[in-house]
Amino acid sequence: MKSIRIVFVGSVYFSKAMLESLLKKKVNIVGVCTKKKSSFNSDFYNLGKISKKKRIRTLYTNNINSLNAYNWIKKRNPDLILCLGWSYLIKKKLLSLPRLGVIGFHPASIPQNRGRHPIIWSLVLGLKNISSTFFFMNTKADAGNIITQKGIIIDKKDNAKTLYLKIINQAKKQLIKIMKNINSGKVRSIKQNIKKGNVWRKRNNEDGKIDWRMSSIDIFNLVRGLTKPYPGAHFIHNNKKIILWNSKIIKDTQKNIEPGKIIKKINSKIVVKCGKDAICLLKTNTPLKYKVGDYL
Repeated sequence: MKSIRIVFVGSVYFSKAMLESLLKKKVNIVGVCTKKKSSFNSDFYNLGKISKKKRIRTLYTNNINSLNAYNWIKKRNPDLILCLGWSYLIKKKLLSLPRLGVIGFHPASIPQNRGRHPIIWSLVLGLKNISSTFFFMNTKADAGNIITQKGIIIDKKDNAKTLYLKIINQAKKQLIKIMKNINSGKVRSIKQNIKKGNVWRKRNNEDGKIDWRMSSIDIFNLVRGLTKPYPGAHFIHNNKKIILWNSKIIKDTQKNIEPGKIIKKINSKIVVKCGKDAICLLKTNTPLKYKVGDYL
């Protein structure tokens, strides 16, 4: 797979996995654009750690649409740009630069669920499926022609980390096949009807806050959706932010107990009454020294 010249753009752990997979297949990566640091991405990864070892020219930039970035990429004379793990739109000028276009990735069944944080929202909303989708990028978010889309089942035991890894494993297979098809001139794509889809918004700190009036399943989904590599679901008690990394639903039919009350302990882990049923706090960022009867 040495024929076409590729510039790779990315700055998260998914980007790392895709770049390493391509390099193992001897894909001709002539340049890598990444970041030195990021306060935006919880799963940030500096691709320069890989590209510099492989003696691939590397550009650090926070703005892929800047004139400096454009000129740097143009100098690499790419046939194709792979933008896999970059949280910003690419403008028309750069999209038009490579003769084969720019390929992006989105872990959702587009045109459904375009936009921000698809792994998190899929888990928080209790969806049963997600997709691994590669597409030709245009100026709108996740709206270009679809090259390949593969469904992935979300298991009840999945959390952000396990689902992230499932997506990586599926995406690796798709990407290698795309590269083979591009080299043989057999790449096909399907136009998507974005009017039939929806766009998820950017999540904020309040979206990760636990309210004990929520049902246990809603709290469970929130926790598994925001666990590592993401920042974690949290609650505030005595002006202290406590992050809940793992939880378990506990069936409880009591109707005379207020949400937020600790009703028992299981193997030293506290169980909190919710709007429906209860939740066991399995792993937090700090030890919890509460007793039965306390309120959170």
